[in-house]
Amino acid sequence: MTIEAVTGKVIPIRAVKPDGEDLSGLSLYEKTEKVYPRSVSGQFASLRWVMVWLTQIVFYGLPWLQWNDRQAVLFDLAERRFYVFGLVLHPQDFIYLAVLLIIAALALFFFTAIAGRLWCGYACPQTVYTEIFLWVERHTEGDRQARMRLDSAPWGVSKVARKVAKQLVWIGIALITGLTFVGFFSSIRGMLSELTNATFSPWEWFWVLFYGLATYGNAGFMREQICKHMCPYARIQSALIDMDSMVIGYDEQRGESRGSRARGADPATLGLGDCIDCTLCVQVCPTGIDIRKGLQNECIACAACIDVCDQVMDKMDYPKGLIRYTSGNGIIQQLSARQIIRRISRPRVWIYCTLLSLACCAFTFSLVTRKSFSVDVIKDRGTLAREVGQGEIENVYRMQIMNGLEEKQRFTVSVSGLPNLRISSDAQLEVQAVGIGSLPIRLTLPPQVAALYRGKTLPVVFEVQTSAGKEQEIRQEKSTFYVLP
Repeated sequence: MTIEAVTGKVIPIRAVKPDGEDLSGLSLYEKTEKVYPRSVSGQFASLRWVMVWLTQIVFYGLPWLQWNDRQAVLFDLAERRFYVFGLVLHPQDFIYLAVLLIIAALALFFFTAIAGRLWCGYACPQTVYTEIFLWVERHTEGDRQARMRLDSAPWGVSKVARKVAKQLVWIGIALITGLTFVGFFSSIRGMLSELTNATFSPWEWFWVLFYGLATYGNAGFMREQICKHMCPYARIQSALIDMDSMVIGYDEQRGESRGSRARGADPATLGLGDCIDCTLCVQVCPTGIDIRKGLQNECIACAACIDVCDQVMDKMDYPKGLIRYTSGNGIIQQLSARQIIRRISRPRVWIYCTLLSLACCAFTFSLVTRKSFSVDVIKDRGTLAREVGQGEIENVYRMQIMNGLEEKQRFTVSVSGLPNLRISSDAQLEVQAVGIGSLPIRLTLPPQVAALYRGKTLPVVFEVQTSAGKEQEIRQEKSTFYVLP
């Protein structure tokens, strides 16, 4: 029972601290301030752009590659066929997808245990597209200070022109990205032809716009909010790293106490550390954190703070590495680079490495030894057995053969398991490239043999063979033969 229910009136409740201070005007949620990352150059920035180019060349270029007169990589959901260069997979081959996911998870554990969030800093799509969108923003609105001044300035012709130009480029990149992504599931050449002829289907429009909008929103507006609040990787990294994992760290022993000083000044004489408190490491951070407060969930290991801090140390004639790739023990114990690398070899790393190697070997072995066709035998459940001819016993089956090659194959069927058991129907089947064929099969057992096994269900083995290329492949499939009592 509430006060409102009894009196029929809404009574405002004021929050008051024990000392009498009124807290009713305070918000329960902290307002998020927009992050304006500053541009930075250096070895890690260059490496990040190398990864941007590599990932985007693969992403945008892969759907246009041709293989056997079709798209090299195509996940054709309509036909339930998945083409990966020369490999053709069907829905029953989803075990390969499961193994790939296991390999990806183990690889994530392995590399995180060694060097933290490398994936986030250099190859994650969120990081890559944010970098691309930031590049567009810098070229249309200027660097950090110019963007901040532009956002605070009143609306005018110049501001509108810059904002519109940025948005148009962003929308163009987002739409191309959406079209390319859908192009992995529907022929991209066919989609481009449909788009040119204005015959795009509603579903294609929906998915292109959906993924385009996701790219536009995530990379253009949400940016660091995805990494800070939506990505689960930030939450689990603490369980994957330890004090010997290489992460980006600030050397507090060397840097503190902070303070400004003249270039070339001796910090020891001034009673200061090497950090001049320029805050450039904060200004270049795409998630807006201060690495000097220690490793945080929001850090995506992009190493922008390392690049800019090394440049400041150069200008001050101080040694580089105030912010660097190191480990917790490396900073606390002031270990050398060789000692830090040596301590990477530890049980959890070897466990991850062993599991990852086994999964990769099993996956590779399975692909190499994979047959070019699969066989499934279904016994006729309507009639388990029947007597035909001069007392012969007949069982009926339906054999389904799936051709995994992109060429037509002819299959020959034989059977074994019982004396004088024979196939009394057509024993050959031709299946089109990457197709499925069905063959009804009748097995007949002579009466003199059937008399020995009356009322019994006996095992039989179907053998299917074909000449795939120059090699003969054979598959065996077990079933049963029922003899009437």
